[in-house]
Amino acid sequence: MDISKTIQELKQRPDFNDNVGMILIHNGTVRNWSRADRQPVTALETTVDQELVAALRQEYLSHEGIYEIIVEAHSGTFYPGDDLLFIIVAGDLRENIKPVLAALLDRIKAEAVSKKEIIQ
Repeated sequence: MDISKTIQELKQRPDFNDNVGMILIHNGTVRNWSRADRQPVTALETTVDQELVAALRQEYLSHEGIYEIIVEAHSGTFYPGDDLLFIIVAGDLRENIKPVLAALLDRIKAEAVSKKEIIQ
């Protein structure tokens, strides 16, 4: 995803200025070490349940103050530094947007993504 291009496209919508005061972005990348024990990771294999991601997106779109949510999640084999997950949440106020981004991210990671680290 080209984050700058995606934001510019959002800003072109006629109702953007009436509904958006904040945009938060998550850009998840592959680490070169394991969360469990910090062993070196050479690759990461992921599988994403895209239907569940879409359902979660719809659920969180209904929250107060949320204008738009864009999610791009990738399945496949990835290497340190590669992008895995983008989430953009646009809405009215930070009090409405911050908890939605945090909750949606946690649920996507816990419910819709499985991964396997390839250790050196």
